[in-house]
Amino acid sequence: MSEPKQVVLASNNQHKLKELKALLGKLPIDLVPQSRWHVPSPAETGSTFFENALIKARHACSLTHLPAIADDSGLVIPRLDGEPGVRSARYAGEDASDAENYSLVLSNLVDKQETFDDCRAYFCATLVYLSNSNDPTPVISTGIWHGRIIEQPRGSNGFGYDPVFLPIGMACTAAELDASEKNRLSHRARATLEFVQLLERRLNT
Repeated sequence: MSEPKQVVLASNNQHKLKELKALLGKLPIDLVPQSRWHVPSPAETGSTFFENALIKARHACSLTHLPAIADDSGLVIPRLDGEPGVRSARYAGEDASDAENYSLVLSNLVDKQETFDDCRAYFCATLVYLSNSNDPTPVISTGIWHGRIIEQPRGSNGFGYDPVFLPIGMACTAAELDASEKNRLSHRARATLEFVQLLERRLNT
């Protein structure tokens, strides 16, 4: 059996690394965070999740000279005109905590006099694979997870906006799901289903 192909994860987020390692487990790759090469995070100047994922993957490729996988994801709330969107990780500031970010979401909804009975929202995740920084045909996949925002955070699992996100048809928040259940249902899991198939083909050519 050949050695797994080393691939850089264009992120320093340990939660993402753990989730993606579990989701991509069947692929013959060794997913390693860019921090191993002391790669700094680039400025995410894109207006879409795809654009930012591509920026991050290309940046990691160019500095490590290895293939890279990048994920860009976030929460979209139509009643906030799509916010926090691509700014989800830094909604309340560049160094904001998860609690500060989702607290600002709740505050902004209250300011707009929105009720929480049917505050629809969805998580979006886009995955990108580049074989090198000049790869003209990136592997791309996107997943969506629909739900609604609740007024009081619940649960201690997960990260980000999970404590205030109630998936459609469920009585528990994303932060109350165990890791295996979240990895089956989440936006990142949905993006990964197609991504695994597409990447398998790429790695075998």
